[in-house]
Order: sequence, then C-alpha cells, then structure tokens
Amino acid sequence: MAESKQQYGAEQIQVLEGLEPVRKRPGMYIGGTGPEGLHHLVWEIVNNSIDEVMAGRASQVTVELLEDGGVRVSDDGAGIPVDKMKATGKSALETVLTVLHAGGKFGGGGYKVSGGLHGVGVSVVNALSIKLIAEVRRQGKLWRQEYVSGVPQSDVKPVEKIDENITGTTITFWPESSIFETIEFEYDYILEYLRRQTYLTKGVYAKLLDHRTGKRHGFYFEGGIKSYVRHLNADKAVLNDPPFYAQKSVKDTEVEVALQYNDSYTETAKYFANNIPNPEGGTHSEGFRRALTRAVNEYARKNSLLKDNEDNLTGEDCREGLAVVISVRLPDPQFEGQTKAKLGNPEIRGYVEQAFTEMFNYYLDENPNEAKKIIGKATLSARARIAARAARDTVIRKGVLDGLTLPGKLADCRSKDATRSELFIVEGNSAGGSAKGGRDSEFQAILPLRGKILNVERARLDRMLGNQEVKNLIIAMGTGIADQFDIAKLRYHRIIIMTDADVDGAHIRTLLLTLFYRHFPQVIENGYLYIAQPPLYGLQVGRKRIYAYDEPQREEIIDRLIQERTGKKGALAEVVVTEEPPVDETPVTSAADDGDEPEEDVASDEDKQRRKMAGVSGIQRYKGLGEMNDDQLWETTMDPANRVLLQVAVEDAEKADAIFNKLMGEEVLLRKNFISSRASSLSEEDLDI
Repeated sequence: MAESKQQYGAEQIQVLEGLEPVRKRPGMYIGGTGPEGLHHLVWEIVNNSIDEVMAGRASQVTVELLEDGGVRVSDDGAGIPVDKMKATGKSALETVLTVLHAGGKFGGGGYKVSGGLHGVGVSVVNALSIKLIAEVRRQGKLWRQEYVSGVPQSDVKPVEKIDENITGTTITFWPESSIFETIEFEYDYILEYLRRQTYLTKGVYAKLLDHRTGKRHGFYFEGGIKSYVRHLNADKAVLNDPPFYAQKSVKDTEVEVALQYNDSYTETAKYFANNIPNPEGGTHSEGFRRALTRAVNEYARKNSLLKDNEDNLTGEDCREGLAVVISVRLPDPQFEGQTKAKLGNPEIRGYVEQAFTEMFNYYLDENPNEAKKIIGKATLSARARIAARAARDTVIRKGVLDGLTLPGKLADCRSKDATRSELFIVEGNSAGGSAKGGRDSEFQAILPLRGKILNVERARLDRMLGNQEVKNLIIAMGTGIADQFDIAKLRYHRIIIMTDADVDGAHIRTLLLTLFYRHFPQVIENGYLYIAQPPLYGLQVGRKRIYAYDEPQREEIIDRLIQERTGKKGALAEVVVTEEPPVDETPVTSAADDGDEPEEDVASDEDKQRRKMAGVSGIQRYKGLGEMNDDQLWETTMDPANRVLLQVAVEDAEKADAIFNKLMGEEVLLRKNFISSRASSLSEEDLDI
C-alpha cells in the first residue's frame, strides 16, 4: 500500500458545497449534541488520520485530552495540502476546514479507500468548535492556521522550518459549550474507540494521553481483526483455536473475516466498512450470514453430521456462540446517513459471500476436529430451538387465553395507551403489596416477582421459557420473544425495575437486566427500561419527614437545615418532603410481611450533635421497599412529580457483553476477580455488613 506522499496535492481536493448548515442542525452531521455527538468530533479527526494509514502514508495516530478541555489529534501522514486551489482561491487546508464535502475522497486520487466518506469530518469539527488550530508539517515547514467558531483568523502561514522528512497533520479543537449538552470528554470511551481502530488497521500505533489525569495508553496489534476476535472471546471457553481468518481481494474491494466460536448462546458480530463501525450491518453482513449458513449445512450433509430426516440448520443455529469481525475496504462506500450505521453497496454482498465461502470451506476441510465442534454446536442449538418454539407457543397461547386478566399476580393499569402506561417489576409480595396500595392505578401496573428469576446468561430459550416468573413478564409486556418479538406490541413504554437497596435486590436487578439485554434489547434501545431509585434514609424533622437517596444527600440535607436554623440562607436539597406527626407521637411501623422494621441509623457523637443542630429527631435507613407504607412508597419512588428514575442505556455493547459474561456466566473465577479488584472501594453498607 506504499504510496509517495508527494502524490497527494491540491489538485486532489474536490469542492461540493458550503459549511453553514452544520451550526444550524448539528444533529444531522454528528447524530446529536449529547456525549455521543461530542465524541463524534474526535472520531471524525481520528478517521482522517486512519485514512492516511490505510493509504500507506502514516503509521502513528496520537490523541491528547488537554487540561483546558481541548483535544489534539496528530498523525505522521502526508499533511493536508496548503497550496491554493483554483476552484476557491483559498488554500487547500482552509478549503477542507470551511467547506462541506471538500476533501480528497471524491475520486480526485487522494485516497483509494477512506472512512471519512462524506468529506465533512474536519469541517464539521471546525464549525462546532469555539476554537480550532490546524498545524501541517509539509514541504520542510510547519504551517499554521487558527479558527474561531469556524471563521479563519488569518491565512495559512509557515511558522517555522522543519526537517523535510517530517510530515503530518495536527488538529487541536475546543468544542463550543453553547452547542453541546456537555463538553467533558471521557477517557475510557475514546480509549475503546482507539483500541478498535488499531485492531482494524494493521501496522498502526495509536496512543491516547490524558493531560488532565496523567493516564496514557498505546495500542499495536500485529494480528489485526484476528486479535480482535480473541479480545471478544477473552473470558469465554472457545471451540476453535486459533480463530478462522481470511483476507481476500475481490475486484477493487478487500475483504477480511475473522471468527471464533465460544460456548455461550449469543452472537457477537462486528461489521466495518473502511474502519467505520456499522452497528446495523448491511450488505457485508448479509453476504457473510448467507455464506456461513450454506457452508455449515453443506459440510454437515457431506460428512453425515446431519441425518437425512433432519432439516437444514438455520442461520440462527449456525451463529449461536459466534464471535465474528467483518472488515471490508472499498473505494466508494454508500452508508445510511452521516453516522454510517449501515452499509448499502449491493455488490459487497456478493464479494463477501464469494471470499468467505472459498476460504471457510477450505478451513472446514483442513480442520475436521474444529468443524465437528462447530457443527455440534449448531445442531444442539437447532434441537434447543425446536424445544423453545414449543415452549414459546405455549406462552403465547397462554397470553391469548388469559385475555385481559394476563398473569394472575399482575395488577394491571386501566389505561390502554402504552405511551402513558408504566409497569413496575417489584421484588417480593410485601413490596408488591405496598406498590399496589400506593400506585396510581390509572397508568401504573405492578408485577411482583417471587424470588430470583432464572439466570438467562446460562440458559437457552427453552429452559428460560420454563421459568414461571419469566413467562409472566413476557406475557405482561405483550411483545412475544425471539423471532416473534414485536416492539410495537409493548404494552408499557416505561418498564421500571424496583428492587430493595441491598445485596439481594442488586442481584435480582442484575438478573432482570441480563434478561432484557440478552432477549429484549429493543426495549433498552428505545429507552423504555428504567431502574427506580428508592430512598435509603428517612429524616424526621418536626412534623416533616425528608427522604435522602444516598448518604451524601443525607449529609447535604443536614448541612442545609443547620444553615436555616442558624439564620443563614440555604434551601433544602431537591428531596421529597411529607407532613407527618412528630416521631415521639407515632411509632415506626412496617408494611413488611416478616415484621422487619427500618434500621435506626447509628451515628457518632459528632454526627448526633450536627443532627441536633439541624433539628433532626431521627434518621432511619430503609433496607427494603416493604418497610415503607403505601403512601411513603408513592411519595418517594412512584410519584412522577418526585421520583428519581435511571434510564437504562447500552452505549458500548461490546463492554456490556463482557460485563454480563463476567457477572452472570459460568466462570466463577472471573466473577471472583471482578469483585476482589473492587473490594477496597466498598463500604460496610455496600457489603451489607
């Protein structure tokens, strides 16, 4: 891929249109103005540097997070051209920084393949930054140009002489706070992105430096996507080792595939076009899936691993427990939108199918032991699928026959409008009783769970559907499951997990999150899943009871009460306040079936003095929802006017998959190490001592 750096000049820059729309509608270009959109600015610049690597002109990319909130991205590529362009009368550098769709990626010969397809990368970053500095090392000089809100402050100028062999581009930018919801860059988020880009690009050394904290990491993976697949399976038992890997050129497209099976029941697939992640797949994923299913079935038939009376294995069977990375590089990719979630080039379907089929057939023939393990995994999945279908049909029939009554324990709401309706999944009958008594039955439904549901991380669908609590939840939601899942049939647009603030409650919450992540990911993706935040403390102040959701908030309330009583200004924190009789007139009661009462908070002499100054006559620590009366649970946890809900989101599915595997998978040692590594940061309350 080596190519002379001097072949990349101003004549390769093509101008298509202007820049102004970016500041008016940033979401169209970066997907939004939240944290994801903010980090997309970094991706745009990094992708340009990676393009230089793929063009054979660079080998290093460095990202620095500056103390003042800026980001600096540097590479050792050819450097953006600085000579003037006939089409604009401006330097090529200023053109690509101020004009949308101006770049070397539109057939001018600058790049054979590129990730920054639309050519809007650096210009969008410039438009959305309060300040940007571009530095180019080229022609034995260091060139510099500064921008404010996308407007150049001067022409590009050489600022010093340098070695003619030193080339590259450095872009430093500070995002505009008036545009973004936050301008705080997350080190770990950028770290994972750089790690992925390094896996996908052989021969690149990527570095990340955080000048705010002193953190630093560097990546270099000789194995490329084969190393990436090993990373995806790092904590799992694998079936074929080493992984299958193939690289093949078909016409003007390069196809890379790496795959390895593990003993889990889920598929982990990563699809990329010119190093750009395509979470929704596209024509490359379609070609691969079709080729894999056909190759596995043909091998199984040819080697009598499928009986004559058995049906062919489905694509779902063949992909159970599969970790796969598909990377294609093509000259003119067609994506859906600027965020490039899905590849649309129709010819790529056939290219991937052709390349994979040829190499995978050879792999199966040359590795009969691995082939038998793969076929065995798929046939076992097929048998489980048939059993699961029967169990699922039973669930669906039950849901229909039950009609409006649904599961017996479900206290449904009156509203049939899913956008208004809420389903509280509650731990235990005692909490369920309090929730039913305290709810607004017009729009709030209650489903109590009996004990801990099945850990679906360790169970196939057939066994999962044999669990009564899971079946009740599926019927209550109304969506169906697996291939019959339909998000449009969801009966509640807020599904709220409400468990106790103790170890058992945390375990039940994790089991439920595993269920939704593995089998109802669309519920999470659409923003319908929430976690309730019941208060941990109740503070009695005269006739008022004030609730605090954690210890820091409890202390903040006490501080503010002291300020009020001593005459200083200070309002109560944003907490729930209810009128109640003085604590010495009304004894503490509990709604719990087992007679447990809220714990009296133990305080030091200093804390007692502070509480006395604040007028706090008692503090109780709630360990269970059942310890609250109906009205208390409504006031603190269920009333939309007061409650705190955490919306569940999965920003990085790869990381989430690894966490769920560690916490809920078969390997006890992984779980033990995970807990041990974090034990020093836990308090006695965290450990429920």
